[in-house]
Amino acid sequence: MSARRSLVWLGLTPEPEQELPTAVAALRAPAPGRPSSALVAAERHRVQRLVLRGTQRGWLSYLREVTDLVVEAAAESAAADPRPALVAGEVVLDHHRMLIGLPGPAYARTAAQRRDLEGALARLRARGGPGPDGRFEPGSTV
Repeated sequence: MSARRSLVWLGLTPEPEQELPTAVAALRAPAPGRPSSALVAAERHRVQRLVLRGTQRGWLSYLREVTDLVVEAAAESAAADPRPALVAGEVVLDHHRMLIGLPGPAYARTAAQRRDLEGALARLRARGGPGPDGRFEPGSTV
């Protein structure tokens, strides 16, 4: 194996970098509603640091944290807005499915996360989502 760091994982998809900071900040926020701009900026900085200076192991560790947040959100009260968890869960699940095309054991290592995300997303989708007018409607599909 080469002493050089493998960067192949960086070419999967830009969606995690673009969509996770706001969704994850909302999931980490101490109160429901829109997360503060400081929380979003901190999450964006963390993702940027992982992508620019991190390793695949560090990136997958971060996505494990996001998976845990999504699973936790799916277990919470049905009154909570499921949209941030749906966004985060779908982005991570798509990412983990694409790992099958990369060399190494990452796809196999994320099998439990994929299973957990699929279950959590099914529960979150059952709660509802935005209706045709963009407003939240319990029981509608996302």
